[in-house]
Amino acid sequence: MAIDPEHPVLHGELAELRRRLDVSHARVEGGLTLLSHRAEQNAKELDDLSTRLVTLEHSRWPLPAVAALAAVGALAVAIWQAVGH
Repeated sequence: MAIDPEHPVLHGELAELRRRLDVSHARVEGGLTLLSHRAEQNAKELDDLSTRLVTLEHSRWPLPAVAALAAVGALAVAIWQAVGH
């Protein structure tokens, strides 16, 4: 690398630029690491919520079956009342 004699570069300035570059690089790497960690946590929470949702879906009563049972019960009560009186 040729150095222009009109613009002499001091070793201190180069060292300062290198230090700033290293600090900025470390800051970016830290931010990326934090984002990666958060993404892993979000993926785990999403899996947990998905598991809970599947569990809730399997444990709930299906509404059409409840409606059919209520209708059969109402029909049985109506027939009982009609025959009993």
